[in-house]
Amino acid sequence: MMKKSISASKASLVLFLCQMISALDVPLDSKLLEELSQPPTITQQSPKDYIVDPRENIVIQCEAKGKPPPSFSWTRNGTHFDIDKDAQVTMKPNSGTLVINIMNGGKAEAYEGVYQCTARNERGAAISNNIVIRPSRSPLWTKEKLEPNQVREGDSLVLHCRPPVGLPPPIIFWMDNAFQRLPQSERVSQGLNGDLYFSNVQPEDTREDYICYARFNHTQTIQQKQPISVKVFSMDSLNDTIAANLSDTDIYGAKPVTERQPILLTPTGSTSTKVELRGNVLLLECIAAGLPTPVIRWIKEGGELPANRTFFENFKKTLKIIDVSEADSGNYKCIARNILGSAHHVISVTVKAAPYWITAPRNLVLSPGEDGTLICRANGNPKPNISWLANGVPIAIAPEDPSRKVDGDTIIFSHVQERSSAVYQCNASNEYGYLLANAFVNVLAEPPRILTPANKLYQVIADSPALLDCAYFGSPKPEIEWFKGVKGSILRGDEYVFHDNGTLEIPVAQKDSTGTYTCVARNELGKIQNEVRLEVKDPTMIIKQPEYKVIQRYGQVSFECIIKHDFTLLPTVIWLKDNDELPDDERFLVGKDNLTIMNVTDKDDGTYTCIVNTTLDSVSASAVLTVVAAPPTPAIIYARPNPPFDLELTGQLERSVELSWIPGDENNSPITNFVIEYEDGLHEPGVWHYQTEVPGTQTTVQLKLSPYVNYSFRVIAVNEIGRSQPSEPSEQYLTKSANPDENPSNVQGIGSEPDNLVITWESLKGFQSNGPGLQYKVSWRQKDVDDEWTSVIVANVSKYIVSGTPTFVPYEIKVQALNDLGYAPEPSEVIGHSGEDLPMVAPGNVQVHVINSTLAKVHWDPVPLKTVRGHLQGYKVYYWKVQSLSRRSRRHVEKKILTFRGNKTFGMLPGLEPYSSYKLNVRVVNGKGEGPASPDKVFKTPEGVPSSPSFLKITNPTLDSLTLEWGSPTHPNGVLTSYILKFQPINNTHELGPLVEIRIPANESSLILKNLNYSTRYKFYFNAQTSVGSGSQITEEAVTIMDEGKMAMASRQVDIATQGWFIGLMCAVALLILILLIVCFIRRNKGGKYPVKEKEDAHADPEIQPMKEDDGTFGEYSDAEDHKPLKKGSRTPSDRTVKKEDSDDSLVDYGEGVNGQFNEDGSFIGQYSGKKEKEPAEGNESSEAPSPVNAMNSFV
Repeated sequence: MMKKSISASKASLVLFLCQMISALDVPLDSKLLEELSQPPTITQQSPKDYIVDPRENIVIQCEAKGKPPPSFSWTRNGTHFDIDKDAQVTMKPNSGTLVINIMNGGKAEAYEGVYQCTARNERGAAISNNIVIRPSRSPLWTKEKLEPNQVREGDSLVLHCRPPVGLPPPIIFWMDNAFQRLPQSERVSQGLNGDLYFSNVQPEDTREDYICYARFNHTQTIQQKQPISVKVFSMDSLNDTIAANLSDTDIYGAKPVTERQPILLTPTGSTSTKVELRGNVLLLECIAAGLPTPVIRWIKEGGELPANRTFFENFKKTLKIIDVSEADSGNYKCIARNILGSAHHVISVTVKAAPYWITAPRNLVLSPGEDGTLICRANGNPKPNISWLANGVPIAIAPEDPSRKVDGDTIIFSHVQERSSAVYQCNASNEYGYLLANAFVNVLAEPPRILTPANKLYQVIADSPALLDCAYFGSPKPEIEWFKGVKGSILRGDEYVFHDNGTLEIPVAQKDSTGTYTCVARNELGKIQNEVRLEVKDPTMIIKQPEYKVIQRYGQVSFECIIKHDFTLLPTVIWLKDNDELPDDERFLVGKDNLTIMNVTDKDDGTYTCIVNTTLDSVSASAVLTVVAAPPTPAIIYARPNPPFDLELTGQLERSVELSWIPGDENNSPITNFVIEYEDGLHEPGVWHYQTEVPGTQTTVQLKLSPYVNYSFRVIAVNEIGRSQPSEPSEQYLTKSANPDENPSNVQGIGSEPDNLVITWESLKGFQSNGPGLQYKVSWRQKDVDDEWTSVIVANVSKYIVSGTPTFVPYEIKVQALNDLGYAPEPSEVIGHSGEDLPMVAPGNVQVHVINSTLAKVHWDPVPLKTVRGHLQGYKVYYWKVQSLSRRSRRHVEKKILTFRGNKTFGMLPGLEPYSSYKLNVRVVNGKGEGPASPDKVFKTPEGVPSSPSFLKITNPTLDSLTLEWGSPTHPNGVLTSYILKFQPINNTHELGPLVEIRIPANESSLILKNLNYSTRYKFYFNAQTSVGSGSQITEEAVTIMDEGKMAMASRQVDIATQGWFIGLMCAVALLILILLIVCFIRRNKGGKYPVKEKEDAHADPEIQPMKEDDGTFGEYSDAEDHKPLKKGSRTPSDRTVKKEDSDDSLVDYGEGVNGQFNEDGSFIGQYSGKKEKEPAEGNESSEAPSPVNAMNSFV
């Protein structure tokens, strides 16, 4: 039922409207929408009050859509604006947006005025709002002579700011010469008018740099007032001054600082008035003088300050109430109090309202001969005046249309024709503003079209519903008929359901329902048909289900799952354990029709489910596996209990019944509890629900019942092994009907469009209805605006759409259940919001702070919440590189987007390219999308280090020179100052020589290096530099040309070294040396003592060459270059002594010492083998006596 009644005189009007909406609901088919004619619709326009930056081009937006595409024209100050006669004004292609070129000589002041856009095609004309263009102004401060303020301690003081009048008004703040904000407190604070108020001055207030600043955000300028000087005289210093100028006999002395009760500095007097508009922020201010500093308190006479919308600012001197409404009108009193008394002021607040929509007119699509209405209802304070226009012309002077009749806020259309198509404008205005809405009437005469694809195939399972689509459109609305087969008769009867959208429903499809179905759509302009096919498949069944199993630990168990299915469907079988995937264990073997578990353990205990899926249906069956220990002898069998039996219902009442039963055999495991389940045969036959459970010692239970439920009960026994099979059901018991006990849950209100509110809820389940005829009473009202609820009663749905709502406003919502016996208890209210719309304004005061060459920080001022028109989700920063400053070349613009969630006012821009010019803009984002972009902000990144040179080539090698060629860095990241070349030689052992560095001018691209060593490999390191530093380097290696004589010798050596006979000879020599060393070592270490020390002096052999101490090599080998045979007698003499003068070491020392050892090939690697430096040879002897290892290497 509706709380707001509808008068009988308008009942037919509502009926016409409902018929119209249902008759021509245009499907959202893209191809169809492209083909249908449509009057123009304004999709985007600039704000009504448009303040522009006088330094930038003026862009006045006007975008519209329609079929055919509309043309655009403009008026300025009420007369036609001929843009072709003004070279500074252009219109964007395929758009109505104007661009006024200010940056090339135009003056913004010359284009002030009221602009209006008209979009027109053959079906009508839509108009934009009146867009008032005003350039922002930031005038200079007027010059004035400021006298120093000399104040006595404790007195009050007001420093006047009096900023210049700007557009928009400036933001005021006080700072000192060091650009530091002046501290404010309960004693010192800034008023709403920008003046600085001192409730009482203190000596620390003395200073000469009280400076008032005015910041004009639109032009991003700050104006500064001349500094104001304040000198506070304390009583002590004043008395000293007086005493110095009077004799001892004079009476002198200034009065001490006296405490004073509060007086109001602003506002003055005892009362004042203030008018504020609905939806705005109400700011009331009281600043008082006094000593001690007064404390401010606020009250509303005859009422309470609104909760959740009241805030105190400026140390409670400012009362702030957001989103004010008419209910906030009244008297607000501020009370200033200190220990000596109080003062108060009453502000009488009146809340007026600019027009706001109650029901905005909506587009109307009609067929020829149909009726319809346009409704335009708005509210405001004072009540707004409603006026209509047709195609932008006042309806009183518009061309006559016999099908149209204007009745106040409603236009009634009767028996419309195609020529009735037009765009109507509704203007609701009062002294505080206006609303303008375009709504078109589109009269279409279209033959039927079927949008469902031809020969579409539908597949269903037998005994389930089949839905065959026939989406259509036509004007007038076509009639739909269905046939089976190409020449079959029209389908009628209870076995079919025909939906309004053309869908044919077969509630219970059978195998004989398979076939071709034809949908025919016809109206007076034509006829069309479409065929679809239906295939009815056999259901999938499990003909052999898994069965309950009890298995001993470490045994083997198998569950069967044999299925039957339609031969055209491909089934898949999945096994689950306890509703989860099978363990990843090789003991689980899944076969075609079974699941086998090997070597069962206790953790395999659980419920196993076989699930069979096809593309059309799914079936499952479960069985429980119980794992028990191996039984003792004699074996005791533990099993689940047998099901209870002999269930009986007694003591039947409306809301309760007593159930009793007899337990089954407990099978050697005591029953711990009984689980009682119920079936609702009226609403959910075949579905069992948990009711309660009782201890295993109890065999009766009192059950609570719900009304209007046909109950059956069953009992399941539970022991430690598991649950029994359910008992047989009890007899049925149907409870009486009653009012619903509860209301729908999860009630929500979220708009899907800017002008609607979608109310949703979770419907009650069948047994919760408590009786037949379950319905829902949906109620809503606009929060803080409507006093009465608007209600409607619906059934079999869980959603209701409220149309014609204002954009994004809060609503109070409640949904109440009712049935044939009455209502459920009063539901609780929830708060929802009507639909969001795109944000209206762009963030202002966008500032960019470049942190380094690749990172910048962007700041912006948040947009007013009322302009967001939705839930604020955050801000998006669009930024893109315009050009590189080093190359001055443009490239394809790739815009990047960063999203900052929430009400953030800054963000970081990473990954920028050094020494480049960038642009960015900021947009606010709500749930609907993005708002307009802020004006593009240009910033530049500083220089960085360059990338590596693009290439380094080394060519033209000679005996002593190389030619180097290189390419400039791909990314110079600045102005190149020079190149740095470093190089060093590399010897045959890959050791690096000394590093040479050369600085090369930035304009060079090649270099010839001279005076290099022949046949030498060089490694080069090359990088570029900017003023910031050096970039990454590129490396390359090259070799100078070898001397021809050396090359020939080297070639011969290589040829000899690769001959087979030479390799064999070297191997034999190496083996001989190895055997010699082993023999010497063995003989030296065989039994007996050797008086080495005693025989060294007696048997000195002059031909024995000692081991050199510097490198540990044996002296009996000649230099590798001499190729002399071993000297006769060069081996150790028979008495095994070595000359004392030549060496203090013996072979014994090397063979048995801690550091002495032989390599795998017999070569000695003792404590001398680690020495790298060799001393020069003396005299004419060979320069080096090689070790065994060196001796082998010298031959190779």
